[in-house]
Amino acid sequence: MGDTAVADSGMDAVQRRLMFEDECILVDESDHVVGHDTKYNCHLMEKIESENLLHRAFSVFLFNSKYELLLQQRSGTKVTFPLVWTNTCCSHPLYRESELIEENALGVRNAAQRKLLDELGIPAEDVPVDQFMPLGRMLYKAPSDGKWGEHELDYLLFIVRDVNIHPNPDEVADVKYVNQEELKELLRKADAGEEGLKLSPWFRLVVDNFLFKWWDHVVKGTLQEAADMNTIHKLIQENQSA
Repeated sequence: MGDTAVADSGMDAVQRRLMFEDECILVDESDHVVGHDTKYNCHLMEKIESENLLHRAFSVFLFNSKYELLLQQRSGTKVTFPLVWTNTCCSHPLYRESELIEENALGVRNAAQRKLLDELGIPAEDVPVDQFMPLGRMLYKAPSDGKWGEHELDYLLFIVRDVNIHPNPDEVADVKYVNQEELKELLRKADAGEEGLKLSPWFRLVVDNFLFKWWDHVVKGTLQEAADMNTIHKLIQENQSA
């Protein structure tokens, strides 16, 4: 593989391969595609700051038929935000034809179906592409540590399905379903620094700005009323501790 020449040799082999092989979609702040670059470059804070690299991403919020939200804890081998708890699945559409389709965010929904299989072992037939509902877009920047971080234009996708889960240990350390009260307790623990619990900055932004009101729409079956794909919400994370 010739990996000996690659910097960051301490990086987990799977994560290193993905960092250099996956090409993210670069966009401007209006979400127009302006190019592509490696996942590695898109997550280097030095590049993010010097070249203002912004890439397209998605965050899936999957609820079961009891309207509980599936959370995942990111694997300890992840380069950015290891062992941090977050929403069901967070990743990037890649610079490939099937994931660049703009109409009804189909490219992003295709990517979400792919990553739910990659990360959580959820079969494609459990999460049909047409069942993902894009509710909004947000733009945020968040450092992970001194070297790595995120600068994303993030599509927020909701889906209500009962699914089979077989987490991939290269991607996911743990999973659990939570109801609204259990999530509020998780937030309390993270804020208090209890049990070393940390939440991803993008998940926290969605929680603080949208999640609970959207969750009420999930329960009522009125999610369509909450959707706004015209606005790009530029959000600043107030709590940088994550």
